[in-house]
Amino acid sequence: MSPKPLQGIRVLDLSRILAGPWCSQQLADLGAEVIKIEKPNEGDDTRRWGPPWLENSKEAAYYLCANRGKQSVTIDMAKPAGQALLHALVKHCDVVLENFKVGGLKKYKLDYDSLKNLKPDLIYCSITGFGQTGPYAQRAGYDFMIQGMGGLMSLTGQPDTELGGGPVKVGVAFADIFTGMYAVNAILAALFQRQQTGIGTHIDLALLDVQVGVLANQALNYLTSGQVPERLGNAHPNIVPYQAFATQDGHLILAVGNDAQFQRFCEVAGCTELAQDERFLTNAKRVEHRQTLVPLLIPVLKQRSTDDWLLALEKVGVPCGPINTLDRVFADPQVKHRQLEIELPHPEAGQVKLVSNPIRFDNQALNADKPPPLLGEHTASVLQNLLGLDATQQTALKAAGVI
Repeated sequence: MSPKPLQGIRVLDLSRILAGPWCSQQLADLGAEVIKIEKPNEGDDTRRWGPPWLENSKEAAYYLCANRGKQSVTIDMAKPAGQALLHALVKHCDVVLENFKVGGLKKYKLDYDSLKNLKPDLIYCSITGFGQTGPYAQRAGYDFMIQGMGGLMSLTGQPDTELGGGPVKVGVAFADIFTGMYAVNAILAALFQRQQTGIGTHIDLALLDVQVGVLANQALNYLTSGQVPERLGNAHPNIVPYQAFATQDGHLILAVGNDAQFQRFCEVAGCTELAQDERFLTNAKRVEHRQTLVPLLIPVLKQRSTDDWLLALEKVGVPCGPINTLDRVFADPQVKHRQLEIELPHPEAGQVKLVSNPIRFDNQALNADKPPPLLGEHTASVLQNLLGLDATQQTALKAAGVI
């Protein structure tokens, strides 16, 4: 695909770890030029968050998941000469992305107020744990604690009354990833606004705000009823049966979304009397009588294997699915058909396996064609091409520990 949607947009990425890099990787996949600024000899902390490591490389798998398509430039922003380089680069960029603590970049004159004087139409996106204002603004925020504070863990896990009950975090950094995606949306909106008005903006995104924002139906369940939702394990608060059931040889997710689907499930399962029972005729009644219905379904689902249920229920349009381990995920025919596992050439490992961007334009996945960069891989080329610094000047900066 050529050109990509964000071709011609340049991003100065001061972020690290996950929320910010997840955002900038998406921008790179969409065609933006992303310049990832890293501390000399250290770089993004996630480069060292292993094992596992990429074979024949020092890169951790964690770092590889969020940095495709970027250019790595090493500059020490703590040094005045480093700040001068970054100020010069800002003049060539459309977007600055950062996830430092509130006020953390002001001493380097890399805060929004300082940089908008250099480039008035600059779009500046700040990602923090708690936002630029409020009683928690100065606190550091991490995904795990945000999942807890933002209510997600109160909804995730088995009830206290069951074996193994207790709050559980989501298996990936849910708040970080969602914040990264909200940041992409906000930046795209700001770019459109700037195109219309010529005005830049300061985007303020907080992990806690995002976590509360994506509580979705659970938040409205509480705000509407005043009742605090409880953990239901794999069950759904508003739909029954909509949960995982043990089968003869594993587990099956049964996702009955309407009354007709429940009727068809009961026919396949040989329990049509349940579909005719007054207590289970509608979803609202099934939710009301959840504690009665689910125990009746448990022995029914145990009678067949997972594959048998999948085959039988898919024929009649009842949504269901297996609980796959990741080896089965990447071996799944649909995942393979959609080419969700990709490979890019890597300067140390030869090839690096990555997960495709799920967005498709005209039936083509939007993936940057460059792998996650080595530390400082593009320092020389970026400083020469954008700032006109020759080899002698760069050698002096390197000797001074600036780059």
